[in-house]
Amino acid sequence: MSSRTLSVALLAGALTVACAKPTGEGAVAPMAGKRVEGRAGMVAASHPDAAAAGVEVLRQGGNAIDAFVATAFALSVTDVSQTGLGGGGAMTFYDAKQKRVEHLSFYPRTGGDPAWGRADTSQGRAMGRAAATPGMVAGLLEAHGKWGKLTRAQVMAPAIRLARDGFIVSPLLARTIVSSRQKLTADSSAMALFMPGGQALRPGDRLVQPELAATLERIQQEGRDGFYRGAIAERLSAKVKSKGGLITVEDLNSYPVTSLRPLCTTWHGYTVLGAPPPMGGSAVLEMLQMAEASGMNGSFTNTPESVVKMADILRIAGADANRWRGDPLVMQVPARGVSAPGFAKQRAGLVGGALPDTSVAGDAMAFDGQPVPDACTRFDPYPTSRAIPTAPGEDMNAAVEYDERHMQSFTSHLAVVDADGSAVSATTTVGVLFGSGVYTSGFFLNSSGSNFDARTRGTHRYANSTMSPTILLAGDRIRLVIGAAGSQYIQPAIAQVTLRMLAFGEDPWVAIAAPRINASATQKDVEVEAGYAPSVYQALVQRGYRPLSRVSDISFGGVHAVYVAPDGRRIGVADPRRDGVAAGN
Repeated sequence: MSSRTLSVALLAGALTVACAKPTGEGAVAPMAGKRVEGRAGMVAASHPDAAAAGVEVLRQGGNAIDAFVATAFALSVTDVSQTGLGGGGAMTFYDAKQKRVEHLSFYPRTGGDPAWGRADTSQGRAMGRAAATPGMVAGLLEAHGKWGKLTRAQVMAPAIRLARDGFIVSPLLARTIVSSRQKLTADSSAMALFMPGGQALRPGDRLVQPELAATLERIQQEGRDGFYRGAIAERLSAKVKSKGGLITVEDLNSYPVTSLRPLCTTWHGYTVLGAPPPMGGSAVLEMLQMAEASGMNGSFTNTPESVVKMADILRIAGADANRWRGDPLVMQVPARGVSAPGFAKQRAGLVGGALPDTSVAGDAMAFDGQPVPDACTRFDPYPTSRAIPTAPGEDMNAAVEYDERHMQSFTSHLAVVDADGSAVSATTTVGVLFGSGVYTSGFFLNSSGSNFDARTRGTHRYANSTMSPTILLAGDRIRLVIGAAGSQYIQPAIAQVTLRMLAFGEDPWVAIAAPRINASATQKDVEVEAGYAPSVYQALVQRGYRPLSRVSDISFGGVHAVYVAPDGRRIGVADPRRDGVAAGN
């Protein structure tokens, strides 16, 4: 049996479980670590050693922030094709003691070179041109400095150990190395590490990264300056420029982490906290509210009308997400309007109506100034978008043709809930597999510089992303911490899994393993995984869609989540489409 056939067979088994009756306390997933219950801290992440790193610091007395930072640094070592020190991300943090929520954006950012405002005429041929200034290290250290309890040495120790002593290569990493052969062979140091002797590492091999360990040790000792100043910064800039890139030492010295207010709305009795722009959280909030407004009330697996409604919702919300995006510090992005209940209700009126070839975005600006639900006011949520001065004749919000492939990336998501009930939902990435392919000081630089288009490109601005770290509260208590990896599959995956868990009452493992769909605003094709009732596929055809069979794989949304039951049980779940696990202390 080929490895591809075997992986499909394993997932088919998981999807069979997804169609069974929801399971109760003590349920066991048919894959190691995919569903874990506990009464204290819980971490779900895209690699077992990284989840273990988070649990290790929780056992040392760390809080949710400490576990997040330890897990994210560890993922920079173990999930190296998806995330790393050369990338960036975003995190949403709920402090259960203070009953407050915070959001940090540390996504890759353009610098001061005027060429950032012009189209990349190299059409992707120059590796360095895809790399924007990385924010990962700055973001993790900023979060730790603001809200962590343990020392920097404690939270970074697991990652340093994993880089210095090595870890066992997983099936996912082995596959991504094989698929990225051309990129990895472009750098002799990267090739020697990941393809020794010209042969890609295999599952079960040990990967030791001494250069990365040295970089992590320098960050541990010197903090932010150890990465953004001095030898590491100088080597990074020189390597990027040698590959046709634009990052300067000054861009690194001055990289800013941005603290933003979270998006907030209510849905199904819960308070939903989402990631503001340049992240894509508004689409998740819109999808959930549209589902409720359109009367969706049946399981996706066996209820054709619910799946068809979901396809409509994904197309409509996708059109809004494509239009209303960008860096809110330099563009007027009405994310509050997109996530407003009134806008969702208006857009839900299109569900079940005429099925256009291309869905058109709604006027979110008209709802941007509306008050947020009462349950959100205490969190001081994301404000009305501010008007941004523009150059004469320039319309920063003019509609442009948008190719969703600009957003292709893989990414890594983690979810943490500590013993006190505080939580972090965080998504990080280097963009496409192994980022831009530029390798320096033991890490790969991101490809997020390719996320810009005619509307969004320019100097000193963050790339926009579909990443959507999300938290749902029942009153003042965490009910669900969730997010996903997978580019344009992120928001649909989060919405479908959240609906299954909280609206349809499915067990968290059932919800995460169950089949999903994905629909595009610009076409009638609907990608479908195996495992639905035959009547579901038939109903999609009758609605006018063209179902496309999709083998479940890493790009179809890698969801990691922690569900907190009303009785206080933490249930951590990890997507069977990836190598991640959940672990508790």
